[in-house]
Amino acid sequence: MLATVMLTVFVSGASIYSSASLESRAALRYCGRMDGQTGMDDFAAMAGSAGGRLDLILRSFARITGQPLASDAGALWSAPFAVLAHDTQGPPRFFYANARALALFKRDAGAMIGLPSHLSAQVEAREERAAMFARLEADDVVTDYTGIRIAADGTRFRISDAVIWNLRDEAGALHGQAARIDRVEALS
Repeated sequence: MLATVMLTVFVSGASIYSSASLESRAALRYCGRMDGQTGMDDFAAMAGSAGGRLDLILRSFARITGQPLASDAGALWSAPFAVLAHDTQGPPRFFYANARALALFKRDAGAMIGLPSHLSAQVEAREERAAMFARLEADDVVTDYTGIRIAADGTRFRISDAVIWNLRDEAGALHGQAARIDRVEALS
């Protein structure tokens, strides 16, 4: 149902049908693309980029926090909170962002995949971000991260109480880090 409703909204530009659930409406609000791309194209690109690491995002969050992040890849994509993940390259590069994260950072999947993650923070905020990663190295999770981020168009926003966690498989190998962002405040 969600995919059908999304396709209808994106292709025809029609309003959301009253038969759509509140969850579907929330997902649609975050999936819209100003550049004409459909949310389904972005979803497919992100799922392809993440590959098996998509399941690792879900499993590692549940293992570290004791709470589920989402029931599956589709639910994660349409979640009302932002989720981003980057790899362990130097510098780390994004390999996943859900629909809410793409909307926050005002990028489509093609522009987000491979973007060095430090470019999502203002130059002045990168020292604060580095301190958070030092905490993360020691504890595998940071639950109270606050920082300023910058969208593709230069607009700034503050994230508060974000959860950042290490993407470790069951053997303990590190595959990157991920963030769940629930609270966002636009800055002037």
